[in-house]
Amino acid sequence: MCALRMPQADGRLPLYARLRDQLASRIANGEWSPGDTIPSENRLAEEYGVALATMRMALKQLVDEGLLERRRGTGTFVKQPAFRADLFRFFHVHDADDPDGSMIPESRILSREEVETPAEVRLAFGEPDATRCIKLERVRLWSGEPMLFEEVYLRLPDFEGLLALDPKDMGPLLYPVFLQEFGILITSATDELSFGTATQASARHLELPANSPVAVIERIARNPVGRVIEYRRVHGRPERFRYRVTLGEQNA
Repeated sequence: MCALRMPQADGRLPLYARLRDQLASRIANGEWSPGDTIPSENRLAEEYGVALATMRMALKQLVDEGLLERRRGTGTFVKQPAFRADLFRFFHVHDADDPDGSMIPESRILSREEVETPAEVRLAFGEPDATRCIKLERVRLWSGEPMLFEEVYLRLPDFEGLLALDPKDMGPLLYPVFLQEFGILITSATDELSFGTATQASARHLELPANSPVAVIERIARNPVGRVIEYRRVHGRPERFRYRVTLGEQNA
């Protein structure tokens, strides 16, 4: 059997990480669907012409990230991910006609480009030497009115190919796209809310006067093993935000 050629990737990544990315791409492209058994470690190692130990490391990473699951005595299967709606919606949006917050705001992608990684993004990624990343800008609308302006920063080479996607095919939620197109599962996020002043860009897209006050949300999103995948900075119209916390009786 001829060995498969390894895909071109960032040479800084170890071999097992490049294998992980290639296997995740095969899952994302539908070669193996949720519930399917993937080939054995031995067969995959032979296909790629790598050591068995290296292939095991790549598969372990996919298991840790929630893309695969091992079943003793039966093999390794593609796992059906359990998406969390609270992560997807990015803050709950409520309306008089939607008391449970089940509706999803409309999304419009404004720009996508490869940029030099800002210092705060390098810090969030934990990679001080990261030089380039993907930046995505979009506006979220509710009943046709702009509500949020988002700047989303994504790692390279994880999201190589995102610039080629048709925005019309991406839908209102990013995290399902991350999984389906790049094999990257988001399972946790930290959101920090503060207040600040609109930038020129956020004021324009939120239809606010220059230097208006805005709600500022910073999000750091992680995969199942805690690796930071996304840094997001959001400006929102402050009159649309409310903070609510429910404390248990023991905190009364």
